[in-house]
Amino acid sequence: MKLLVRVIEAKNMPAMDPNGSIDPYVKLKLGHQRFKTRVVKKCLNPSWCDEFCFKVEDLKDQLVVSVLNEDKYFNDDFIGSVEIPISSVFDKVDKSLGTVWYTLQPKKKSKIKDCGEILLTVCFSINIPQPDLQSQVENGTMPPAISSTYLMKAEEATGPIKEEKSSKEKLSSLISHIFNRNSETSPPSTSNNVTESSEVPETNESLASEDTSEQQCSNFEELLKKMEEKDEGNEMPANLAGGIVLDQTYAISPSELNSFLFSPESNYQKQLTEVQGSTDLQMGSWKFDTESGSLKRMFTYVKAPSKLIKAIKAIEEQTYLKANGNCFSVLSSVNTPEAPYASNYRVEVLTSISPGPELPSGEECSHLVFSWRMNFLHNTMMKGMIEGGARQGVKESFEQVASLLSEKLKAADVKNVGSEKEQALASLHVDRQSDWKLGVQYFANLTVISTFFMGLYVLVHIVLAMPSSIQGLEFGGLDLPDSIGEVVVCGVLVLQGERVMHLISRFMQARVQKGSDHGIKATGDGWLLTVALVEGSNLPTVDSSGLSDPCVVFTCNGKTRTSSIKFQKSDPRWNEIFEFDAMDDPPSTLDVEVYDFDGPFDKAVSLGHTQINFVKSNISDLGDVWVSLQGKLAQACQSKLHLRIFLNNTRGSNIIIEYLTKMEKEVGKKIKLRSPQTNSAFQKLFKLPPEEFLINDFTCHLKRRMPLQGRLFLSARVIGFHGDLFGHKTNFYLLWEDIEDIQVVPPTLASMGSPIVVMTLHAGKGLDAKHGAKTQDAEGRLKFHFQSFVSFSVAHRTIMALWKARSLSPEQKEEVAVDETDEKDLQMIEEESSSINCDDDSENKNLQSDESGSSLGPEEVNMCVVYSSVLSVPSNFVMELFSGSAVERIAMDRAHCVNYSTSPWEFEKPDVYQRQTYYKFDVSISRYGGEVTSTQQKSRLADRNGWLVEEVTTLHSVPLGDYFTLHTKYQIEDQGSRSMGCKVAVYSGIAWLKSTKHTKKITKNIHSNLQDRMMIMFSTVEKEFVSGKQHNQT
Repeated sequence: MKLLVRVIEAKNMPAMDPNGSIDPYVKLKLGHQRFKTRVVKKCLNPSWCDEFCFKVEDLKDQLVVSVLNEDKYFNDDFIGSVEIPISSVFDKVDKSLGTVWYTLQPKKKSKIKDCGEILLTVCFSINIPQPDLQSQVENGTMPPAISSTYLMKAEEATGPIKEEKSSKEKLSSLISHIFNRNSETSPPSTSNNVTESSEVPETNESLASEDTSEQQCSNFEELLKKMEEKDEGNEMPANLAGGIVLDQTYAISPSELNSFLFSPESNYQKQLTEVQGSTDLQMGSWKFDTESGSLKRMFTYVKAPSKLIKAIKAIEEQTYLKANGNCFSVLSSVNTPEAPYASNYRVEVLTSISPGPELPSGEECSHLVFSWRMNFLHNTMMKGMIEGGARQGVKESFEQVASLLSEKLKAADVKNVGSEKEQALASLHVDRQSDWKLGVQYFANLTVISTFFMGLYVLVHIVLAMPSSIQGLEFGGLDLPDSIGEVVVCGVLVLQGERVMHLISRFMQARVQKGSDHGIKATGDGWLLTVALVEGSNLPTVDSSGLSDPCVVFTCNGKTRTSSIKFQKSDPRWNEIFEFDAMDDPPSTLDVEVYDFDGPFDKAVSLGHTQINFVKSNISDLGDVWVSLQGKLAQACQSKLHLRIFLNNTRGSNIIIEYLTKMEKEVGKKIKLRSPQTNSAFQKLFKLPPEEFLINDFTCHLKRRMPLQGRLFLSARVIGFHGDLFGHKTNFYLLWEDIEDIQVVPPTLASMGSPIVVMTLHAGKGLDAKHGAKTQDAEGRLKFHFQSFVSFSVAHRTIMALWKARSLSPEQKEEVAVDETDEKDLQMIEEESSSINCDDDSENKNLQSDESGSSLGPEEVNMCVVYSSVLSVPSNFVMELFSGSAVERIAMDRAHCVNYSTSPWEFEKPDVYQRQTYYKFDVSISRYGGEVTSTQQKSRLADRNGWLVEEVTTLHSVPLGDYFTLHTKYQIEDQGSRSMGCKVAVYSGIAWLKSTKHTKKITKNIHSNLQDRMMIMFSTVEKEFVSGKQHNQT
């Protein structure tokens, strides 16, 4: 008998490494047989999904599963273990313990009590013929744990099985145990009974299989409904970065298309397997994962051989990411364990099903999109070759998918169907009203009616009354009021007349302004913005009548569009469409302001305002949206506007190339178009929309309380900063329009000899990025400081060109152009180091590689020992190297570090302190005389018998200095109470920010230089300790 064990994952592992993480792996032992899983780097919740097969010789044995932490330099750390008796598995009816979380038990004297949990599947492998196995899997009669295991390991186990000689005693005890158990559980049966029970009529089998398939189908529908109930209304996942391989619309409803592709009773998967030449298809059933809240299933097949690779086994796992009845998204992850380098990557395919446009016939249609990507789990030198081969294979595979779908489904003809924008706008119809009808509606109020009757009453009185005699101060032609009552009546008539004349004036002016921007088509090619103003709700009023005369003003990129005025409405309906002329620059925001019209000579009162941010919003979500208005009046009334906004690029990818060409003229340097993969990573890093594209990026420091090393990313609409220091990430971006001023501060000692770029935002802007600002003035304006650019002139020119193109008006641009002559003095900063000017051309050439443009996230740094020794010096004296004392300065001076300066240690978090250092290399070390800035953190070791100092170093004014950062770790540990010495170990590694063919050469040079410097530094510490000791004795 064979025991199958699947190690799936673990959670809540204790942190045992100084970096707060672990490198866990699992060891399994049964008798003399031993296996272990792969190592998962730096993860407290690792996932393995590895399976192993053990040969069971004695049911009294125990399966021991141990989790350990890999340590490259010392013995691996024991985390916890669990013991499972084999007899407990055998005693189960289905010979399986199922998939269960087991609590890891620590060692008896271990200080760590909570060791986490591990998820295992343990079951016996029973010899079942292959046809019977397939039928059991399809019919769902096999237990879940066993069926999933068989689907993964139907013929053989993953690792080699050690063949052990079993003794006759163990074999006899195993047989006796089996027979004894069978005799207890079931009565003895004759051979005839066995024969009869095995010969089941075929008709009964077919009926049973039909019932089971119907049951699976109903379970599938029930699981989908369960997932629909838990849907939180999240948007559909974006297409994968590898690209779209199939995009088609079919005349079938989304739910029916989903059932056709993924239902258990559908033959689509079997037919596709036959078309592609694959064999041995074994499909698992859909299951609901309670942790992720999604449906999952797994199936295996043998892929047909190609010209380069033989027939290999493939394991595909499908997971529902979204299912709400109309929209479905399924992620398929394919693993081919027998393929070369298979452990380094997975091929992932995303299937997206959404409702299509409405057909003229009224039928439902579905939009089906397949996208793919390569998910590399580990770095490998064969990445390009693997991705190229996979791309060709995916392309050929989906040509066959498209052919099969065209045979089974009817493609919808969408040529005559308008776009989503046209359909949304076609439903808007403006209600044309005549001036007479509007006049009656506008003037039918108490003021006008009362004034009319009062005037008519006075006219009748004049006709009926006799002329009075001249009295008092009257004379011929001048008739004055003869009493107080007449004065009051005259005053009321004058005031009423004035109000009526004001209403007439407002009406005439409003009719002139009939929303003249409505219906005017935009001209030109580029970014075309279309805004449909549908209606308003609960608009506030400032008039005593309780109603307002609202109009809406839209502003984008300095251009305005104005709606018509709706008289005496609190819930007006416009149904007006506004188009902005095509723009070369993609718009960042759309400002919306609602005014109450009070006449041509009165200042309009704002009823509310809002801003549509195209960078933070998904364009598809703005196709039909209610936006809330801001402002005291609007918020009190909960006012809203119903808008439909569409942003289209009429030039395609050409507009990006034209924009980069225009920026090249401003910057004076070639700007390379980044690859789709780089742009996708940039968008994912800052959560930007798909239309955003990266222009350039630079290594720099963000100056806050202490400098933080990172990269500054520049695009057409935003400027973003990303930094990662010791696992603490700083990530934010700013809109160019939010920047009020950009100034350059000359280099100082505090800036480590580098000029500082100071960006000042408008008041109230950029609050999401407040954690990256250095100061905030009294007016509420945030100020961001950036320094230590490798090539300051290029970075400054690029920043200024993008800022002027986005945020300045034409008048301001002219003023800046005049002031540019005063900024020529800044170029003197670059002339201090002739090496920068010499290497400027070489830098441009080195930056031509496609992937060298950006470092979008830290890569794993492999550390190696560069110095290790036992010093006859106490650890507290060795720490003088990191205290800013005279010992540190002497040691750094002897190590040829010139102008060495440090900042004081500052409290970062409990038991962790941080500081900055700056120095230059002596000519004897580097002929370039480069500058060095570093960030150091020190903390106590876990057992508090020493110190751990981590350092991240950046080189400036050195060729290829912006291509990497140097990571160094000093571990200083006491030898014990009996010895006053200490053990010092220095580890070093290089984090590559950009790719270069000189990697090995640079690594060898840096490690050699670092070893020499460590020997000088620590030998200096020993000498200073001995000389100080002798001085104290004398």
